[in-house]
Amino acid sequence: MRKEDCFYLGKIVSKYSFKGEVLVKIDTDEPELYDNMESVFVALRNNLIPFFIRKCRLHKSQLLRIDFEEVNSEDDADKIMGSELYLPLSFLPELTGNKFYFHEVIGFRVLDSIHGDIGVIQSVNDTTSQALFEVLKDEKELLIPISDDIIAKVDREQKVIHVTTPDGLVDLYLD
Repeated sequence: MRKEDCFYLGKIVSKYSFKGEVLVKIDTDEPELYDNMESVFVALRNNLIPFFIRKCRLHKSQLLRIDFEEVNSEDDADKIMGSELYLPLSFLPELTGNKFYFHEVIGFRVLDSIHGDIGVIQSVNDTTSQALFEVLKDEKELLIPISDDIIAKVDREQKVIHVTTPDGLVDLYLD
């Protein structure tokens, strides 16, 4: 399995018991979707290795307590400490309406209510406090905030996101 075919689920942050159980900080708004998994891919030495799960349950709000079949001691747990966990993209629940996964809108055209076609989404920058579409239009990069106030409609069939950008934002890049 390749990372490109997977989504980041979370990271092993600590040991839970002397029997090798670990706690995973998961990156999701709905942790309950992942409290009954059978397996995950663990990133080890630039490879994704499948690990099978004996038992998996929620622990507090954003943590999963996982008992892997292959991890039976504290020493085993130390070997995977800090590793990232991944699941195949096919495991993501399908979103509808104006909700979307960042990876699914790459390549979508962006249509502004005032300026019309303002380019194609090249990537999503989610390292800032406000996630941004990185849109390319005629060799120029536009940064469009991802916000319910700006996104009017997501048209998956036509691969278009309709937006209403704040006054002056598009002009800042295209003038």
